[in-house]
Amino acid sequence: MIRTPLRPLAQILPARAAGENPEAIEFENLRNRHEQMRDRMRQRAESRLLILGVFFMCAFCVVGARMGVLATSEPAEPRAIAKGSIISASRADIVDRYGRLLATNFDTHALYAQPTQMVDPLAAANGLVQIFPNLKEEELIRGFTGKRKFLWIKKKISPEQMQAVHDIGDPGLLFGPRDMRLYPNGTLAAHVLGGASFGKEGVSAAEVIGVAGVEKYFDDYLRDPANGRKPLQLSLDLTVQAAVERVLMGGMKIMNAKGATSVLMDVETGEIISAVSLPNFDPNNRPRPMITGDQSDSPLFNRSVQGVYELGSTLKIFAVAQALDLGLISPSTIVDTAGPMRIGGFPIGEFRNKNYGKLSVTDIIVKSSNRGTGRIALQIGAKRQQHFLRSLGFFEPTTFEIVEAATGKPLLPKRWTDLSTVTISYGHGLSSSPMHLAAGYAVIANGGRLVKPTILKKEGSQMGERVMLETSARAARDMLRKVVTQGTASMGEVPGYAVGGKTGTADKPKPRGGYYEDKVIATFATIFPSHTPKYVLIVTLDEPVETSGDKPRRTAGWTAVPVGAEIIRRIAPLLGLRPTVEPKALADITLTSSN
Repeated sequence: MIRTPLRPLAQILPARAAGENPEAIEFENLRNRHEQMRDRMRQRAESRLLILGVFFMCAFCVVGARMGVLATSEPAEPRAIAKGSIISASRADIVDRYGRLLATNFDTHALYAQPTQMVDPLAAANGLVQIFPNLKEEELIRGFTGKRKFLWIKKKISPEQMQAVHDIGDPGLLFGPRDMRLYPNGTLAAHVLGGASFGKEGVSAAEVIGVAGVEKYFDDYLRDPANGRKPLQLSLDLTVQAAVERVLMGGMKIMNAKGATSVLMDVETGEIISAVSLPNFDPNNRPRPMITGDQSDSPLFNRSVQGVYELGSTLKIFAVAQALDLGLISPSTIVDTAGPMRIGGFPIGEFRNKNYGKLSVTDIIVKSSNRGTGRIALQIGAKRQQHFLRSLGFFEPTTFEIVEAATGKPLLPKRWTDLSTVTISYGHGLSSSPMHLAAGYAVIANGGRLVKPTILKKEGSQMGERVMLETSARAARDMLRKVVTQGTASMGEVPGYAVGGKTGTADKPKPRGGYYEDKVIATFATIFPSHTPKYVLIVTLDEPVETSGDKPRRTAGWTAVPVGAEIIRRIAPLLGLRPTVEPKALADITLTSSN
């Protein structure tokens, strides 16, 4: 700032010459300077007051707006903003098709220790061992008396155990709240549900994450608070699932089988009403995965989707249905099944070296002729056979919504030769899961439309593209019905429910090549009621042996068929199916008189 001099010579000299007092000039300049300073200070003060007024105005507006929001909103408890509250976001329930509980959350506590706050570590360790016998006292003492400042003791404890720890009275033993996943039905539907465990953990909370089954497949949905905790509704029927598990467990024990699985599927929606794999486990206490050995021996192994087997003669109906579709045969077409038959230098034989001679196509299915099916398959050809089986879903894992389904990829031949075409037509050389087979039989049952297996409840028909003519599907259903009434599945008849199905007995392959002579995979694939099909049921037994006779019997007709029939007998009423009387031909009666 440029300061104006108080005694400028330009004014002083003329004033002296005129005889005026120069002091007056100085006083006048000083007065002007003070007035200018006063004006500047006033402007600065006014500006500050204006800014302060605007600030207070904004503050009052914000406070008023917030008060207005609070006055018009619903009352709610305040939510903590600590990290633990983010971790402990609750997990949605899982229910069956009728809303019955399959999985939910349970409030519990974790137990941890802060050794620096403990009064008597030795007594505390001794008391904890009395409450939790699986703990080791030496390890606890070492942890309590060492340099550690924090020590987890138990991730989940019951209210009774919590009270017992309280009674120890040591201030260094503390509790943290937990949301534990609870499966109130125990082992029921264990392989479908999978299980859950703790993910990110803190002292005050732990997140629950899915580790298998639908719990893992739908983990994002179950953990998303935006869904409003709406439960995940599955297609399973809890009552039917329980009945099937009980019958299948009994059948597995009676038939001395190593394992068993079953799939019950709605033929129009693809909904899986029941899916069982035995042996099973309790998801509340999920066992550890096997590290060595055959994984199929583990109770965690889901045979319905992970079990990839040669399913034997159950595949014969697909070869016949395709040939009907192509117009190559009709149900009454006669095919010579007599031997010998060699393809690529390999003989094609029949069960127990039977020689059926000339059979109709229907009788080929009823008697389960390998040669007859193989000769029909040769008419179809390798390329058309591959295309048809691919359209049925036998080339890729199923779309079933559990994480294990992705691992059930069918095993196909490296080179699809004429020999492959023949052997695959009667269920050897192609390995697939019972879930694949259920989806294939659903096509026959619903009139030729593709449906995909799903674990979610659906509304209305979910049938997709047509992969088979309706007339072909109807003819195939008639053949499957005759297999039960006249053929290899005679023990599969359930009065009133018109069961149709096909047996399949396949030698079990050895891990290093070749086949066992005394171990088989026995399968019974059924549709019921066969005249107006509603459901497909697949029953598969691993290494069954029926020992009631003089010699052990392993074929599906003696093992899987009776088990499948008993399952249908138990669940058909639960599914709302009323038994009906099948129409039969009237006896030849001649009316001789009207009197």
